[in-house]
Amino acid sequence: MTDKRIPFHNHEQLRVLFGPNDRNLRKLREKLQVEVVLRGDEVRLSGSHEQVDAGSDVIGELRGVIERRGILSDDEFDRILNRRSAEAISGPESSIDVFHKAKRVFPMGQGQAGYIDSIRQHDLVFCTGPAGSGKTYLAVAMAVNALRNEQVRKIVLVRPAVEAGEKLGFLPGDMLEKVNPYLRPLLDALGDILDFDTVQRYLDRDVIEIAPLAFMRGRTLNNTFIILDEAQNTTAVQMKMFLTRMGQRSKIVVTGDATQIDLPEHVTSGLADAIVRLRGVEGISVVELTGGDIVRHALVRRIVAAYDDGKAGDLRGNGNQASHRSPPTIAGTVFPKAESVTRSLPTTEDEAAVQE
Repeated sequence: MTDKRIPFHNHEQLRVLFGPNDRNLRKLREKLQVEVVLRGDEVRLSGSHEQVDAGSDVIGELRGVIERRGILSDDEFDRILNRRSAEAISGPESSIDVFHKAKRVFPMGQGQAGYIDSIRQHDLVFCTGPAGSGKTYLAVAMAVNALRNEQVRKIVLVRPAVEAGEKLGFLPGDMLEKVNPYLRPLLDALGDILDFDTVQRYLDRDVIEIAPLAFMRGRTLNNTFIILDEAQNTTAVQMKMFLTRMGQRSKIVVTGDATQIDLPEHVTSGLADAIVRLRGVEGISVVELTGGDIVRHALVRRIVAAYDDGKAGDLRGNGNQASHRSPPTIAGTVFPKAESVTRSLPTTEDEAAVQE
């Protein structure tokens, strides 16, 4: 049993740290599994040596934020607590070294830690999960790690150019300028991991390539880390085409959220189709993240949960259309039944969707 005292300058800082009705105090005890007691203007920690050290690091960082800003938002508190507790639980072997200003990316929970391990152990990984669960961000971090470890020579980031329920019409510019809005989220993830100049240099030298899915046909990608994002918006034919681009010493990560499919109602999602066909194949891993892995704003988790409970129904008054694609839920992710997907071989309508 180890004890440690952490002094504060005044009681007001402690009030900010613990939050309204000691809400943050309860979170600290629950996350860090350490006893936290207030005595005067200091915090006392009791627990195992590892727990006390982790708790001391968390409270020390939180105290620094309060001293600099005078306030501590709920988002900032949760971000620091989740990151530090993930570091303590996962350990350094689960982190991702992106070799940039001593930066390391840590999984925020066991689900993300399992995802990182699957990417390290398999050449083809499918990852499904709700918005904000780290599917794309962790895949990009692992790609940067592989590039800087010289495990691959190039990173290719791919996305289908599918509109999210809107018809944008004519877009000005050349082909790359037209597809740039669809690929912007991948650039955002890169920009959060590497500085702007490094990203721009890699793009100029073709070390990092960002391309729409339609540009993949006919290519063979060797020594490449390939990420297909928003894969729920591919057709079965497109998915087969993409997966067969894999060359020697390459790795593919396919990410998507089966609850946000923007394909026409009659078109089978290539992500769901591929998972059913390829689950259990040697060398391929399927990871299913859940709402508990969401690391965006605290409201995102509540929003996803509210939509997933399915109580709202279709406000357009067309219940049949809303329920047309209502597959069962598996580990927080929605997939069509295996039997129907297996029989859903590519049709002429799927082929037409590819040509479009």
